[in-house]
Amino acid sequence: MQAIRVHEGGELRSEAVPDPEPGPGQVVVELKAAALNRRDLLVRDGVYPYPLPLVPGSDGAGVRRDTGAEVVINPALRWGPSEEANGPDFEILGGPDNGTFAELVAVPVENLCPKPARLTWEEAAALPLAGVTAYRALFSRARLRNGETVLVLGAGSGVSSFAVQLAVQNGARVLVTSSSDEKIERARGLGAAAGVNYATDDWVAWVKERGNVDVVIDSVGSTWPQSLECLRPGGRCVVFGATGGTEVQIPVRPFYFAQWSLLGTRMGSPSDFAGLLAAVEHGSWCPVVDSVRPLDEAADALRQLRDGGHFGKLVLSCS
Repeated sequence: MQAIRVHEGGELRSEAVPDPEPGPGQVVVELKAAALNRRDLLVRDGVYPYPLPLVPGSDGAGVRRDTGAEVVINPALRWGPSEEANGPDFEILGGPDNGTFAELVAVPVENLCPKPARLTWEEAAALPLAGVTAYRALFSRARLRNGETVLVLGAGSGVSSFAVQLAVQNGARVLVTSSSDEKIERARGLGAAAGVNYATDDWVAWVKERGNVDVVIDSVGSTWPQSLECLRPGGRCVVFGATGGTEVQIPVRPFYFAQWSLLGTRMGSPSDFAGLLAAVEHGSWCPVVDSVRPLDEAADALRQLRDGGHFGKLVLSCS
């Protein structure tokens, strides 16, 4: 098969490699499309020091070789028995196990779900990692309720585009931030009520003028203090990324005086993934696909991902 592999020094090569051999409880999927995530950059850059060479990629959709069924892959491997958090054996497809930047991938049968019929291959491939992350953040962790107001930081990312659409479908009012007026307008097209450009405006003051929010979805990390300021008393801030930095200081007394909750989240359980697929089935929204490239242009797609000018998901065609 043809695959994209990471080699020493972060070099990406498109090369012919042996077809994967399924292990016990696994099947081979003939991939139609795969999608990129920021995690793939971390794998390529060696932030996650997995043995190399390695096929990256967590998201994919395709056809089961054994049955011919059309499937979407849940990339959360060996989540564990608890809904509260993943267990010690948890891994994400695409490191250390070979992932979806290939024509074929071997995955556990339990990680295959029927492809949503109304989605294209590209949309289905774009759904899993970012979609389940947004779903768990909103519903399993924040316990979002109909009529609440959600602030989503960083309009334009894969997770944020899912968060906007899922929250709106659930009856929430959604606000967004971005450094791009164009991305704010596109988020409004997904259902967001309004947005603020943090490059030109004081986004915390802007939110406070609108009465603060019930929930903040924060993937930046360094913005925790500002996100908490945007919450009403008793509000919840859900965090899952560190694109802006890995350390932060929070004033203690304002935190407990306001009785805020700061909640970590990561990917999602099988139940979360089932909930995401149910939300697709009962909704009319689709994953936002920025662009589709051939598999051998994965390096260019990763450069585009790092540059951050995209809106939604970057997808690779695998067949």
